[in-house]
Amino acid sequence: MKLYSINAGLFKLDGGAMFGVVPKSIWNKLNPADENNMCTWALRCLLIETGDKRILIDTGMGNKQDAKFFGHYYLHGNDTLESSLAKHGFTKDDITDVFHTHLHFDHCGGTIVRDGEQLLPAFKNATLWSNEQHWSWATKPNDREKASFLRDNILPMQESGRLQFAPVEENVSIFNEEITLKFAYGHTDAMMLPTIKYKGRTIVYMADLLPSAAHLPLPYVMSYDMFPLKTLSEKKLFLQEVLENDYVLFFEHDANIECCTLHMTDKGIKVKETFTLNDL
Repeated sequence: MKLYSINAGLFKLDGGAMFGVVPKSIWNKLNPADENNMCTWALRCLLIETGDKRILIDTGMGNKQDAKFFGHYYLHGNDTLESSLAKHGFTKDDITDVFHTHLHFDHCGGTIVRDGEQLLPAFKNATLWSNEQHWSWATKPNDREKASFLRDNILPMQESGRLQFAPVEENVSIFNEEITLKFAYGHTDAMMLPTIKYKGRTIVYMADLLPSAAHLPLPYVMSYDMFPLKTLSEKKLFLQEVLENDYVLFFEHDANIECCTLHMTDKGIKVKETFTLNDL
């Protein structure tokens, strides 16, 4: 098995929204905001090469929306999904499976591309993965979350005939025994966190349970989360599991830290070491 970090660019979101009830005087020291109160975040995907499969976890924001849309999110940086795949010798046609942790636009926008009047899968040879519970939630969204679930990103997956659903079962495996799934329900319903056995370590792809290392303290819960108290309890249990098992955390949205380990200190759970996948 080989793992590759795939950077799909950077974007910006309101710092207050990203840190919820935490005052700016505190979070601004962790991720400084610009003059518009916007902080920079990564769109960091993960490619797993195992056997004859090349599994891409999440696909970033894509580029098919209009200028007004991107004016809200300031997509920037030199990296794209295509260029990052190319750095490792791959193209989109090499991908056999596209696995979506959840269907918010910044996690699945690159899966579907616009070809003239048509909306088609960008990965011509890939199976597209979600789960039935989250799919139902995303295709019949509540008024608070519907701005994150864009029909142009989601419905063409099913129309393509390539959509499959993973079972909603904790620690279920759908590819091989080295890749299992954890589930979280606070950010959005039935978000999936791939957990990968790699070089003697266990790596957890954090998606939006922990968007960044700055979100380690329990009260640091995004305003985007549908059920913040559920997120808080999920974080508490998960962080204890991380300490007990020495997991490696792989961050999707941290613009500076790709991976880290944790340890308990006099001031609570803190980052122990930071590194990249290449360092493992």
